[in-house]
Amino acid sequence: MNKIDKILQKIKKFIDERDWNQFHNPKDLALSLSLEAAEVLELFQWKNKKQAQDYIKNNKERLSEELADVFYWTLLISRKFDIDIVEALEDKLEKNKKKYPIRKSKGRADKYNEL
Repeated sequence: MNKIDKILQKIKKFIDERDWNQFHNPKDLALSLSLEAAEVLELFQWKNKKQAQDYIKNNKERLSEELADVFYWTLLISRKFDIDIVEALEDKLEKNKKKYPIRKSKGRADKYNEL
């Protein structure tokens, strides 16, 4: 059993012990993921590049917790809909290689349809 599967088992146990599965419909799962991602953004709100770097240097645990929340909801959604999230990520990286070939995209932040 890999690390992701072990984490998924812990998440399932946590949810089952609290009888929370009844609340985990697609809309609310997606909302929860979005809200947690917004909490990551909030850490950087109104900060310039240096301020953001300094903030994270001094508040790494806070960022870690918020990223863990995003990861939690991502894993929960993938488990709920039987998506192998590692495989999905690998597939997405392959698609992105085609969308963003090195020769066109290296050093550029343009979207694939603007390269």
